[in-house]
Amino acid sequence: MRYAVRTRTRASRVAGVVAVVLLAVAVVLPAFAGRALVQDLFFILTMLVLAQWWNLLAGYGGMVSIGQQAFVGVGAYALFGAVILWGVDPLPALLLSGLAALAFAVPAAFFAFRLQGAYFAVATWVIAEVARLSFAQWKQVGGGTGTSLPRDAAKNMWLVEPVKSLFDVKTSAARDIIAYWLALVLLVVTVGGIYWLLRRRHGLALAAVRDNLEAARSVGVDAGAVRWIVFLAAGFATGIAGGLIHLQNARISPDAAFSVIDWTALVIFIVVIGGIGTIEGPVVGVIVFFVLRSLLADFGAWYLIILGMIGIAVMLFAPRGLWGFLGDRTGVQLFPVRRRLVPLVRRGQRRIQ
Repeated sequence: MRYAVRTRTRASRVAGVVAVVLLAVAVVLPAFAGRALVQDLFFILTMLVLAQWWNLLAGYGGMVSIGQQAFVGVGAYALFGAVILWGVDPLPALLLSGLAALAFAVPAAFFAFRLQGAYFAVATWVIAEVARLSFAQWKQVGGGTGTSLPRDAAKNMWLVEPVKSLFDVKTSAARDIIAYWLALVLLVVTVGGIYWLLRRRHGLALAAVRDNLEAARSVGVDAGAVRWIVFLAAGFATGIAGGLIHLQNARISPDAAFSVIDWTALVIFIVVIGGIGTIEGPVVGVIVFFVLRSLLADFGAWYLIILGMIGIAVMLFAPRGLWGFLGDRTGVQLFPVRRRLVPLVRRGQRRIQ
């Protein structure tokens, strides 16, 4: 009997078709959706991007970072600096957001990778705080109080006029639509890239490093290279997301751009309640989070307290998150990465189920 290695499942094939349909609907959605819905979907998409990259670091790579806000802030400030000081259009400046965050990730990884476990997590937070205090001294982009995106830059941004004509909307609404489309593209690239990585040998190496660093090294896994690749990729993509978020907001300040609650704590909450170590988990988590955010928005400080209590309850009764709880009981995998040996069926033979 001959065997082949398979990762796809029947559920994943169906999910692929559904994903293509949803993507097509999402692209044309601004044609019939109101501005409020576009803004809500932009928030969901960008938070999901941040959650997927943190999940890759912590859930698949074992690198629990509580300093992801550093890449968000560096990317955002790189965009505003390029627009204000160099006159770069905000859309191409998004690439500079990613490159700036990538450049920042190199020394951050150099220091953080010398530590393990809780020490690594604390180190990433300290690095993020150093970055926040440093950017607060940048007077050309508002210093500690922050600044707004120049009106001319926002008004004359690439694609604004075509979108205004296409949908017959104002400049601010056209900018929201463009940001929404860019967030959609970033999410597709993020999920597709992570899924592709996890299905390759580098994904196996990453899982081996997460489970036992020394054992992975003993069987020939270049643990250092794998960790560097994942950390730098997460920094680059998170920087672009940070630039895009603040481009849509059209305003920046050190406390907002480097907010540990907005860009790390809430992202961790999304991943944990959804299901860490799965691609599907953050999708479920961001939907649950958005619903809770909408329902609890008027509760003030109780909002975060209730979120924390829900997170604790999920960790106690469903340690692998809501998707993990569901997957364990149904066996459904929409983004399967586990390798399975499947017997090959010859002509004239029937596979024994």
